[in-house]
Amino acid sequence: MNPENPSFPNSAEQSSETPVHTRRIRYRGTHPRKFQEKYKELNPEDHKEAVAHVISRGQTPAGMHIPICVPEILDALKLKPGMIGLDATLGYGGHTRKLLNEILPTGHLTSLDVDPIELPKTEARLRAEGYAEQNLTVRRMNFAALSGLVYEFPQGFDFILADLGVSSMQLDTPSRGFSYKFQAPLDLRLNPQKGESAAQFLMKVKQDDLAEILFEFSDEPQALRISELLCASRAHCATTKGLAEVIKQNYLKMEDAEMRKMLQRVFQALRIQVNQEFSVLDQFLTHLPAALAPGGRVAILTFHSGEDRRVKHAFQEGFRSGIYESWSKEPVRPSFQEQRENPRSTCAKLRFAVKAKE
Repeated sequence: MNPENPSFPNSAEQSSETPVHTRRIRYRGTHPRKFQEKYKELNPEDHKEAVAHVISRGQTPAGMHIPICVPEILDALKLKPGMIGLDATLGYGGHTRKLLNEILPTGHLTSLDVDPIELPKTEARLRAEGYAEQNLTVRRMNFAALSGLVYEFPQGFDFILADLGVSSMQLDTPSRGFSYKFQAPLDLRLNPQKGESAAQFLMKVKQDDLAEILFEFSDEPQALRISELLCASRAHCATTKGLAEVIKQNYLKMEDAEMRKMLQRVFQALRIQVNQEFSVLDQFLTHLPAALAPGGRVAILTFHSGEDRRVKHAFQEGFRSGIYESWSKEPVRPSFQEQRENPRSTCAKLRFAVKAKE
């Protein structure tokens, strides 16, 4: 009891006897405005109707990722029960789940991802759904290190899938710093525990180098002008909205739609740079043939012309040298219906190849 007032228990007694009730975050109006308020979307299993409603509007629910080109990928890989495969980009696990359902009960899938934040969440969901270690192995590693798996799977994989797009969880989580729509430190790293952030990169990059990055990695027509602006206002580019404001204030007459496209291109170029995405892809494509079994199939989903050019060139050269017996000369695109239901699929291109039978 509280010695000063015996009619009231002290704090220790109160905490042990009466649990403190914390109210769920609520929002005014009919729609949440902040990411943290989207509790129905962030807990999809408890609010399936709310999640389905968000998807029906052509939007991606907060904290989720809708897998793209699933029928096209399954058609390209020709999966059968008992196959051994690799999902090089686990993400939210949407593709992994679809692949596993095709190769069970005796098949096995190894899934990779570099994101230390999302990977354990995805693995926990998949384990809770019943995908056991005997069928699914999850590893935190970059697919650039594909050569290391060759020694563990000397027979090669029957199929390999790589979805090169950034996941919706990364884009939509404000603290990750991937979007100019939310105020956050300008980070853009897929693995925030490694390397330098985009803000750190902008503090030291030379103006000419930044212009080249903006042009090469996002085809930005205003690359020279934007690089000049960002380098002259480095201190204001430590946050996502700070960088966006530097650009907006110098293009006041630009239409909103064009401004959004410009900001998306700038953020894309910086993301590709800090994650070294093109060099990582080049390493993956180099080691890819050795990781495939004879007759094995690979499908790669790209979201940028620079990625697609690299995949196209690798498959073309592999075909000419006899490594691949066939490849998709024309990319496969998402269906019109998928593009309408999931706008984030609009720029996706799928290419696949089949390794020659030795």
